[in-house]
Amino acid sequence: MATKNLSEYNVDKVPDASNMIFGIVVAEWNPEITGALLQGCVSTLEKHGALPENIHVKTVPGSFELIYGARQMTLNDGYDAVIVLGSVIRGETPHFDYICQGVTQGIARLNATNNIPVVYGLLTTNDLQQAKDRAGGRLGNKGDECAVVAIKMAKF
Repeated sequence: MATKNLSEYNVDKVPDASNMIFGIVVAEWNPEITGALLQGCVSTLEKHGALPENIHVKTVPGSFELIYGARQMTLNDGYDAVIVLGSVIRGETPHFDYICQGVTQGIARLNATNNIPVVYGLLTTNDLQQAKDRAGGRLGNKGDECAVVAIKMAKF
């Protein structure tokens, strides 16, 4: 369980994002959750100066496709950072494990082999309530956290 609110951070330590361009890849699966993550992410980017026209959002069918979507965005030299947002909720089969491991390894590989940071915003929860808690619920919004990470990594 998260021990802190995902939306809490020191605002003074976040660089100005007014000259930055962000790519966001969002999974369509679990749209109630991924839509809330996207809303938090975009509003936090804008709060720190990112212009709406410099925030480019693309959707992919599911979380596994986040890897391909992020890779395509890293091929575009215009992005300062790419953010992936998705939600995988444990079910009755090992599918959860394969998807979570595959996406994690794929995003790690992109970060190790590209010059553009790819921010990992995949919720991996045991149930829908845990996902809701992390997508604007009692534990804040992982989308907010991903936006802050993207801004900081773009300035790295």
